[in-house]
Amino acid sequence: MAKAWTRWQDWAEVVIGVLVLLSPLVVETTTGAMWTMIVLGALIAIDGLASLAMPGMVYGEWFQIVLGALLFISPWVMGYSDLTAASWISWVAGVLTVAAGAMALPLANAAHGGRIAGTA
Repeated sequence: MAKAWTRWQDWAEVVIGVLVLLSPLVVETTTGAMWTMIVLGALIAIDGLASLAMPGMVYGEWFQIVLGALLFISPWVMGYSDLTAASWISWVAGVLTVAAGAMALPLANAAHGGRIAGTA
């Protein structure tokens, strides 16, 4: 069984979420961009913490992948693609969130099944 609070991918998700959450403090945003980044950043960080506490929670990694995809498309959907810094933060953090969730998915599946990742 996987130990709680040890998976680096989930720690990365927490850090990414907090950075996105705080980024409107240092980059120019509109009201829509600011709230999009705050809400998605908070959800990414909270889900990362939940995955750290419960390493066998497979749906948490899928949720993380969806949140990363939403963050990636948010500059176009929410209309802030003209704000270069906010857009790049969303694009890079979105890709990193999807990657971290995808890398943690096999580990979460293994923990859910009660076995060590990489074994049958």
